[in-house]
Amino acid sequence: MAKDNSHGEDTYSRVDGFGQALAETARAWRMRLDRRLQPLGLSQAKWRTLLTIARAGEGVTQKALAERMGVEGPTLVGLLDRLARDGWVERRASEHDRRVRHVYLTSRAREALREIEAVASTLRSELFHGLDEEELLRCMRVLRHLRDRAETLND
Repeated sequence: MAKDNSHGEDTYSRVDGFGQALAETARAWRMRLDRRLQPLGLSQAKWRTLLTIARAGEGVTQKALAERMGVEGPTLVGLLDRLARDGWVERRASEHDRRVRHVYLTSRAREALREIEAVASTLRSELFHGLDEEELLRCMRVLRHLRDRAETLND
């Protein structure tokens, strides 16, 4: 558990440590999954992109994909260039606007995603061990509320 060295307290027991606890949990989960997916030869950036495309739906635009991933367009373009070069994705120009590019998974990516999902499901079961379903559902409601509020607050 994370310690706040300035006070010697467990930061997870204080409300003002919520953001840090959330970030640390997400990082630890992502790193554990990344280690388990190393045999596929995909970097974290690549497998996260493939998962995001799969969840967003085939033909997602590059702009929408960048927004979902929380990255800048140029960062995503470089990543998609590498994924396309390695045979994981295809990019196609929109029929309605040649400036818009849609991203599609290749059969190679869809096959790898089955393995990624299986590994992720196993890890999720291990991480959720000891928590009952109601606790998890409550946590998901809280996280959705926080996400929605963050997306709708006026600055």
